[in-house]
Amino acid sequence: MTLDAIIEAIRTFPGVTRKKAIQNIVGALSTKGFPQVAASEGEDAAAVEFGDNYILFAADSIMESLVDAEPFYAGYFAVLVNVNDIAAMGGKPLAMVDVLSLSESKVCSKILKGMSSAVKKFNVPIVGGHTHPDSKCNGIGISIIGTVPKTDIILSCRARDNDDIVFVMDLDGFYPENLMYAWDTTTKKDDALVRAQMDIMTVIAGKHLAHSGKDMSNPGCIGTLGMMLESSMKGGTVDIEKIPIPKGVDLTQWLLSYQGCGFLFSCLPENSSEIIRLFETVGCSGAVVGKIDDSMKLKLTLNGETKVLFDFKKDIITGCSPRKR
Repeated sequence: MTLDAIIEAIRTFPGVTRKKAIQNIVGALSTKGFPQVAASEGEDAAAVEFGDNYILFAADSIMESLVDAEPFYAGYFAVLVNVNDIAAMGGKPLAMVDVLSLSESKVCSKILKGMSSAVKKFNVPIVGGHTHPDSKCNGIGISIIGTVPKTDIILSCRARDNDDIVFVMDLDGFYPENLMYAWDTTTKKDDALVRAQMDIMTVIAGKHLAHSGKDMSNPGCIGTLGMMLESSMKGGTVDIEKIPIPKGVDLTQWLLSYQGCGFLFSCLPENSSEIIRLFETVGCSGAVVGKIDDSMKLKLTLNGETKVLFDFKKDIITGCSPRKR
């Protein structure tokens, strides 16, 4: 696979291109004038003042194509993605509510089984929500609430020049049938281990090891890094050959995959090894894959060749950058 082909695959990947619509929503729903809002657009979860803590809010709705193809996983992932969003901020999830749209009872049953399985796996309850029993299609969306001490919050807009770029992933997983970009590392693992993987993020937050961080979501590991750089108004270079990857997995598929447990960080070089070590204690692999700079360009290196993936002076992933305000 050539570097040009990888760049083209990332730039045209729906997990990346679908994010561009976010800028229009954010523009219509500004948080300016609400001093209690400490973080909103560009973050994995919003943060709202609450005493010495922030209340964290996030929400995700599962794509209709996933609901149709694998309703169990649609329900399961609806929980997983929300739990990951709270973990990415260094927070602890407290509870969720769901919005369920129903047109077929069999599909609904599978969605509910997936949700129930994930609630047990991550030990975060669904405490209410809303049901549309007469919809023309099946759908599931979940919103989550969590909390983090004000001193510990991890934001995605704080990357600094000369920081290391650290990727950590659980390489022990599989691609479910019909889901070629969803790397499942949690459904078959012990509940305690899965929860411990999420809890490591609170340790990293409490030790203030990272300037910035995100969970590796639908844009894939590099696309998610692009979101962090865009939010921070920074650039960086990633050596693709340094990214951890399971044996036998296609490189491009891996770079585009949603990670069941995967996080990326911008941190001081002296903190990189500790972040990697902490994740190794819960079965994850990590590596320093690059450096942050002030170019506002995300560059990729492969086999000694370096090319620009995104130039944030003209390219848009989400259009969300708190630093522009």
